[in-house]
Amino acid sequence: MDLPDLHPALNALLTGRWNEEMREKCVECDVHSLEETDTLGKIVESVLENGTVISLLGTLGAGKTRFVQAVASAAGVPEEDVTSPTFVLIQEYTSGSRPIFHFDAYRLKDDDEFLELGPEEYFDGGGLTFIEWADRIETCLPRDYAEIRISQTGPESRHFEFRRICRRRTKPA
Repeated sequence: MDLPDLHPALNALLTGRWNEEMREKCVECDVHSLEETDTLGKIVESVLENGTVISLLGTLGAGKTRFVQAVASAAGVPEEDVTSPTFVLIQEYTSGSRPIFHFDAYRLKDDDEFLELGPEEYFDGGGLTFIEWADRIETCLPRDYAEIRISQTGPESRHFEFRRICRRRTKPA
């Protein structure tokens, strides 16, 4: 999908109450430069509601942190302030129009180590919560969240896949 056509498609997928039609829906796009990544960041920042948790998936170097920089910049956070949370596990950016929380689960041993960080406070923190390598702590994610898969297709080119995930509630035993 071309960037100009992306806004309404992402708005329909990522906002409001989840419904069954979203289960198999995927919005895809390609960006070919850092400038297009910044444009995509502006689009995503404009459609995500406060309280949204975003799972970021992709190989090392796919551009997960660079994408968070683009979204944070669109929210008014200086791009140079946004750095990878790989070693500190979480970065908080509160200088923009809304808080952005940025986790990295790559080095975490297990779910318990993630839960020790108190993610629920961030999930309910009135901003956006991005989690790189979220597949490593998937059971800790809220029932309803956004998933963004990023694949590197060239030096500055990336392929993005956006999904809305809503896990069914299981009945207590």
